[in-house]
Amino acid sequence: MKRALGLAVAVVCLGLVSLSQAEVIQRGNVRVGFGGKISPTKLPRKGSAPVKVVVSAKIASTKAKQAPPQLRTIEIAINRYGVLDSTGLPVCEVDDIQPATTARALEECRESLVGEGRFSAKVLLPQQSPFPSNGKVYAFSGRYKGRPAILAHVYGTDPVPTSVTLPFTIVHSKGTYGTVLSTSFPRVTSAWGYVTGLSLTLGRRYSYRGKARSFVSASCPAPKGLPGAVFPFARASFGFKGKDLAPPPVTRSCTARR
Repeated sequence: MKRALGLAVAVVCLGLVSLSQAEVIQRGNVRVGFGGKISPTKLPRKGSAPVKVVVSAKIASTKAKQAPPQLRTIEIAINRYGVLDSTGLPVCEVDDIQPATTARALEECRESLVGEGRFSAKVLLPQQSPFPSNGKVYAFSGRYKGRPAILAHVYGTDPVPTSVTLPFTIVHSKGTYGTVLSTSFPRVTSAWGYVTGLSLTLGRRYSYRGKARSFVSASCPAPKGLPGAVFPFARASFGFKGKDLAPPPVTRSCTARR
């Protein structure tokens, strides 16, 4: 870990979610569910308050004996009212946690830890049915190719130990969605066969220079005089081998704190 890095951006995370709880799109035999939540939902109208945020994705095939294509890229845009601030947190570098077991990644970058979750995949083995593989995911506040990033460290042990770091690069934008985060799956993930889900919840409170801080914070965009608001929470695009899928944007409600 190197020097501290100040960062104020919108927040993203991926999580397992049932398709009934998500916005769903289907093309061919591929079905993608995309959802998310924020807690608590009672937030200040002005300024911001500490929160935990989840953005969820699950991938499935509509045909029992046919696998969906491999997931290649993920791009998620988050509403500008969600803010991530890593001021005072040490910076985790990709080389610190790749390759590494979960224990080693935590040993190297524990002070940069900002979230955790799980991943699931189906590994294709010769002359066998797809083998389910699950593993732990830890998210670290970091940097990738000299730019601020969220480093999602994935580690699984079945059928063989596998370590992968997914760097979500961060790009600011104007309009409803203030920040876009994107990542590409490295070639090594082709050994998994295909990804079926990723799970990550972001949220951490800490102290820096004697001041309480929150890695994730948000406000409620309710107009003056109204008790709450329904707003477009996030939108996503998933790139597969041969096709792209973009589920409808996820909307969520909040209550404005007086």
